[in-house]
Amino acid sequence: MDEQSSLIALFTSSFLAATLLPGGSEAVLASVLLAYPDLHWHALVLATIGNTLGGMSSYLIGYFLPNEQAILKKSKNNLRGLQWVRQHGSAILLLSWVPLIGDALCVAAGWLRIHWLSAAIFMAIGKFARYWIIATAIS
Repeated sequence: MDEQSSLIALFTSSFLAATLLPGGSEAVLASVLLAYPDLHWHALVLATIGNTLGGMSSYLIGYFLPNEQAILKKSKNNLRGLQWVRQHGSAILLLSWVPLIGDALCVAAGWLRIHWLSAAIFMAIGKFARYWIIATAIS
């Protein structure tokens, strides 16, 4: 695969990995960095943007969910992600990269109407940090 195709695959896998669909992008990032070490920063930025946009798609799903009373009745008040977002605000989205809980945090942030810009910024910081650690370990 050439450089451009590799970066497109990285962006796509990063986006999909951050949605409610199962998947990971770490192996794709590692492959791109091993094949094209000179694309280090390009790969980090594209993976971060893709993963953040995927997280924001989960945020939008939460934003358009029914009102709080309808959800709480069905869940019997057992919504830990909501409690974390209520307690910590948008800063909790630094953990949006964590498997399983990250998606729930993004959906909860949208549902609670956390300001979209602060949500995106905290998501991007957390996701970049994870990708940077992976890239540093590889190089």
